[in-house]
Amino acid sequence: MSNLDKSTALSLLRQMMVIRDFEETADKLCLRGKVPGGMHNSSGQEAVAVGTLSAIAKDDVIATTHRSHHHTLAKGYSAKSVMAELFTKATGISHGRGGSMHLAEVTEGHFGGNGIVGAGVGIAMGAALGIQHIGDKKIAVGFVGDGGMNTGRTWESINMASIWKLPLIILVDNNQYAVETFVGRVTGGGDLAKRASGFGLPAYNIDGQDVLEVRKYVTEARERALAGEGPTFINALTYRYYGHNVGEKGQYRTQEEIAQWRTTQDPIDKFTGVVISSGFATQAEVDELRASVRKEIDEAVAYAESSPEPEIASITQGVDSGKLGVQL
Repeated sequence: MSNLDKSTALSLLRQMMVIRDFEETADKLCLRGKVPGGMHNSSGQEAVAVGTLSAIAKDDVIATTHRSHHHTLAKGYSAKSVMAELFTKATGISHGRGGSMHLAEVTEGHFGGNGIVGAGVGIAMGAALGIQHIGDKKIAVGFVGDGGMNTGRTWESINMASIWKLPLIILVDNNQYAVETFVGRVTGGGDLAKRASGFGLPAYNIDGQDVLEVRKYVTEARERALAGEGPTFINALTYRYYGHNVGEKGQYRTQEEIAQWRTTQDPIDKFTGVVISSGFATQAEVDELRASVRKEIDEAVAYAESSPEPEIASITQGVDSGKLGVQL
């Protein structure tokens, strides 16, 4: 907290507000049939995304999960470009090809959301291997949910990253439920960091509702990676406020449990308290910030609705990897 300045604090708060408002709005649009296909809401998980992405460099690589709106927005993509992608419009981040689950822009280090559970760690590990081979001074972050922590590809990738000391951060966006299954029911031992430490790398369980704590651990992990000390495993405990996907009733959780997290552990409320108590903003100024975010999301929806559909002639673009111009 001692090195937190006003500009950084307000930026972190605004980014989390953007994600929350974006997700709440997109959720309603999906239920109205405006967003094709399914959608996975990240409301409640804002601090993991903002804390992580604010602690790494713009050209660092990320690979993420099927629930990736928050990671994408926190990486710096505009609400307009992400909303347009949800609408599968040509102006979207993936030019209408990815939709909600496959947000990606590989030429800018966003190696994409992924419908394959646990795939992000393997993709990020591959990117980290390429970075190490080239000798570049950057890192890769592989996001994975708690559901992906029982897949073979995740642990195989962690093992390889450890023995080769790859510049990788494994970031578990642990919202505690794999669809409707509580992580404790399907994970032997329970302690994910303890399990990961057996592979010979630093591993931590942290508060994923505290944006500053996430930022601190990711900053330190990045410094170790750049120094050639290899990967770090970070299990950030968080919570999703809605069902696994839009429209799911979520009857496997009690309303009391959800209310408890919303009222006592909300990442935006918690950090708003820090911002106000530190003298960085008054409540009135926070309210103005929230209003500016609301305007931004309204504009994003209008932009998405008015944007053109992709041209049929572009259907083969981006299929041939040799034409992507990817630069690690």
